[in-house]
Amino acid sequence: METYHFTEFAWPYLPPDDEFSSMRVNLPSRVYDPKIGADWYNMCLDQHLLADDLGINCMINEHHQTATCLNSAAPLSVAIVARQTKNARLCILGNPVANLADPIRCAEEMAMIDNISHGRLECGFVRGVPYELFASNANPTETNERLWESIDLMTKAWTSLDGPFNYEGRWIHKRQVNVWPRPYQEPYPPIWITGGSNIAHGTETVKRGYTFAMFLTPVDGLIKMWGAIRQNLERMGLPKPADDQFAFMPLVAVGDTEEEALRLVKEVFWYVTHNKSEPQFRAPPGYVETQIYANFLSGKFSGGRTDAIRKMGMEYFRKNHVAIYGTPDSVVKQIKSLYRKTGGFGHLIAMLHAGSMSMKDVKKSMTLFAKEVVPQIKDLGTVSDRFGPLEFQGRKLLAK
Repeated sequence: METYHFTEFAWPYLPPDDEFSSMRVNLPSRVYDPKIGADWYNMCLDQHLLADDLGINCMINEHHQTATCLNSAAPLSVAIVARQTKNARLCILGNPVANLADPIRCAEEMAMIDNISHGRLECGFVRGVPYELFASNANPTETNERLWESIDLMTKAWTSLDGPFNYEGRWIHKRQVNVWPRPYQEPYPPIWITGGSNIAHGTETVKRGYTFAMFLTPVDGLIKMWGAIRQNLERMGLPKPADDQFAFMPLVAVGDTEEEALRLVKEVFWYVTHNKSEPQFRAPPGYVETQIYANFLSGKFSGGRTDAIRKMGMEYFRKNHVAIYGTPDSVVKQIKSLYRKTGGFGHLIAMLHAGSMSMKDVKKSMTLFAKEVVPQIKDLGTVSDRFGPLEFQGRKLLAK
């Protein structure tokens, strides 16, 4: 099992809760203090350097026009970390290609980072969360198709090594595509996709040989989603996917005692309690199926950040593996239990920092996680070929 450190670079210095209805959407930027924020950026980046020193990987994401994530240009942060780290795999999760005007620019950026890091990039793509569709002026009914078309164009660009080609798709039209440099990894970096509660989306991801990631999802939701994906592939006559095609991100805190771990996880839990938005921003018409949205609001299926789930408290989060915390041995038991219940997964993204949590506390929790937890779970999981059964053979030839 591969393990990753994650922080969302969230701005913790907020006005009273009743002053603004949504930290996620309408909090004005005057709340941000650049003098404090400059140090905040560097502290968050320093966490990834620490992760590299401790032997765990790094996951970096991006969001836009929101205080929940100051990392509005993840390729910049990943490029910085790529140059300053030596060993960690660098997962960008991800590039919101469904909302990007130019996927080829994204392909160029990822190829550069893959070279700077000597082939340590894990390249993730996302549709973009519904809150950001308004600011990007994107049509929510188009984002799913745009996502797959953009990824297909980028993989074609990375593997077309004999000069320019033209591209005419449904959404994208390109002339003289000729990406320089080509990726360090051949034929291109491993691809990750996030997908919320959409089983068809997850099935397509894993069928292609990509890694499907889910965040802060109660264990029953993981069992339902990953089980349905495995069943769908079996019905298609395809091999059972390897564990490393599934990834999960819980809140994580490790302490010398249960009491210390509880204190630390409550600091990370700040992200859940403050990451709020008004209902009209959560599901623009056409973004998700009606039933999925109903399940999201009720807390029945996905999302550790729904209104219903926020009220349940830390014991609920721990019982459902949305929060994994305790002494090192306790955390190992929780991860192994989650692994068994879900049928296996190969990537654990540990959200070890949020809110105003100090670097001292992050270092304590991360060090215990890296030194005492990771060695006990590193052998969990099976590993797949780079590409799925429908694409592997053809792309294997391209790499030669």
